[in-house]
Amino acid sequence: MAKHNSRATLQFLLRCFPHRSRNPPLLPSAGLSTRFISGFDEKNGLLQRNIVLGDRRLLSLFNPVRNFVQTKQWGVGIQRKCYGSLAGLVQRNPRFSKFNDDDVRYFEGILGSKNVVQDEDRLVTSNTDWMHKYKGSSKLLLQPRTTDEVAQILKYCNSRCLAVVPQGGNTGLVGGSVPVFDEVIISLSSMNKIISFDKVSGILVCEAGCILENIISFLDNEGFIMPLDLGAKGSCQIGGNVSTNAGGLRLVRYGSLHGNILGVEAVLANGTVLDMLKTLRKDNTGYDLKHLFIGSEGSLGIVTKVSILTPPKLSAVNVAFLGCKDYISCQKLLQEAKRKLGEILSAFEFLDIHSMNLVLNHLEGARNPIPTSLHNFYVLIETTGSDESSDKQKLEAFLLGSMENELISDGVLAQDINQASSFWLLREGIPEALMRAGAVYKYDLSIPLEHMYSLVEEMRTRLGNTANVVGYGHLGDSNLHLNVSTPHYDEKILSQIEPFVYEWTSKHRGSISAEHGIGLMKANKIYYSKSRETVQLMASIKNLMDPNHILNPYKVLPHSLTS
Repeated sequence: MAKHNSRATLQFLLRCFPHRSRNPPLLPSAGLSTRFISGFDEKNGLLQRNIVLGDRRLLSLFNPVRNFVQTKQWGVGIQRKCYGSLAGLVQRNPRFSKFNDDDVRYFEGILGSKNVVQDEDRLVTSNTDWMHKYKGSSKLLLQPRTTDEVAQILKYCNSRCLAVVPQGGNTGLVGGSVPVFDEVIISLSSMNKIISFDKVSGILVCEAGCILENIISFLDNEGFIMPLDLGAKGSCQIGGNVSTNAGGLRLVRYGSLHGNILGVEAVLANGTVLDMLKTLRKDNTGYDLKHLFIGSEGSLGIVTKVSILTPPKLSAVNVAFLGCKDYISCQKLLQEAKRKLGEILSAFEFLDIHSMNLVLNHLEGARNPIPTSLHNFYVLIETTGSDESSDKQKLEAFLLGSMENELISDGVLAQDINQASSFWLLREGIPEALMRAGAVYKYDLSIPLEHMYSLVEEMRTRLGNTANVVGYGHLGDSNLHLNVSTPHYDEKILSQIEPFVYEWTSKHRGSISAEHGIGLMKANKIYYSKSRETVQLMASIKNLMDPNHILNPYKVLPHSLTS
C-alpha cells in the first residue's frame, strides 16, 4: 500500500495544474497522493504573510491603535482584563519622583512642545498593552528624534530619579513595554531612519524606531531579507525586537538575534552613550557587551541604533500544509525535514486540532486547505532556496519518504503567493482567533521537544471542560505557545494554571519565556528558569548599570531585588 501511494504521490507531484486557481485542486481523497501540487517562485512578488483575503475587516494582530478604533467602529467583542491588580502586588518605589511643571518645561526645551505629550487620549494607547491586559497611569510621553535627545532625557531623569519605560511598537505580551505606575514613557517611534546598507556584506544599520515590516520591504527591494519575521511585523519596531530578543518564524533557519545583531548603540541610565555599532562579523576584543542589551527589555539601557546581518533573498519558495495523526509523527517529521531538506528549510510550525478549529470558527475567510478530514495535528513547512528544480526534487523526496513512513496523513502545497499566504494565515491567525473566542491565558515556553506537547495534554486534563486548551508554535526550535481559552476571565481557572505551568516547565528543564520576554508578568517567576546565583548576578549588573533603577522598573528581575 505504501509503495502504491508513493507512486501515486510522485505522479501527482509531476502533474501540471493551472497556476492561477484560487485554491489547490481537491480531488477525491486517496491520502497524500491527491493533494500535493507544485510550489511557487517568489520572484513573482513579495510573500506577504498577513495579506487580508477578500473583503475582510479583521483586527490587525498587533496594532493597538487600529484595534482600538476598529473595536469602536465595528463593535467587535473582545474580552479584556486590565491586570491593574498586579500593581497591587508591586509597591511603587518611593525613591522615584513625580514629574512637575519644571520637568515638562525642561523636556520641551529639548524636544519641542509637540514631542512632549500630556494629552490623555493619546496616552491611553501608550499606557495599555495590545491585549488590554496591563495598564499604567503615565501622564507624560516623550518622543525623542535623536540619540542625543535620548541621552539628555535619561541624564535628567536619572538626576531627578524619574522612572522611565522605553516603548517601541507596544506589541509585547508580558507587560514589558507599558508603565506599571506613572513612569515617563520614552517612545522611539520618531527614530525611524535607515542609516546605511551594504549590498556586498548585507549589513543594515538603522535606528531603533524602524518598523520591522518597513525594514523587510526595504531589504526586499535591495534583494535581501530580514532574518527575523513576526506576526507583529506591521507594528513592532526593531529596537523592541532586539530588546526582547524576539524569535519568530525564521529562527530555525537563521538563528536568534544574538547571532544576527552585529552591533548596537545604547544609552545608559545616566545618559552615557555606548557606541558599539560595529558592522564586523569578527571582533574578539574583550567582552561583547552588546549582548547585554539583546533581551534585557530596556532594563539596562535604551537601544537607539542597531546593525544587522541580513541574508540575500532567494527566489524559490515552497509552503506545504500537512496533516499528521499524532505528536510523535510531528517530531519525526521535523527530524526528517532537517535531514532531507537541510539548508532550504526556513520554517517548521505546528498547530493542534483545537487551534485549527478556533481559526476556522472565529477568523472570517480562513479555510481548511485539506477539508476532507480533520487531523489531530497540522504542520506548516516552508523551504527557501536558490534552485527551484533542485528544491522541488528535495521536497518531493522528503514527501515521498514521509508518506512511506506514515508521518503524513494528508497535505497540500501552495501553487502561488496567495495560497501560501492563506496557509500562513491559519498559523498566524491563531492569536486573533483566541482574542475573538473570549478570554485567553497565554504562555510562551521552551520545552525539550519530546515533552513539549505533554504539557498541553496535562493542562487539558487538569482543566477539563472548563476551558479550551490549545497548543501551537515553532516546533523547529521547541517553542510552545500554550493558550487557555475561556468565555470569561476566572481567578479559579488562573489558580489551576499557575503556578502549575511554571512548575511543570521547570521540572522538565524548560524556559518560562522562549521569545516573549519576562516583563512584569514573569519577573517574580524567573527562578523557575534561572538559578538564584544567576539571578543575583543579573541584579548586580543592573545595580552597576542603573543604580537608581529608573529604567523599566518592576520588570525582568524579582521585585525583592529591585525595590
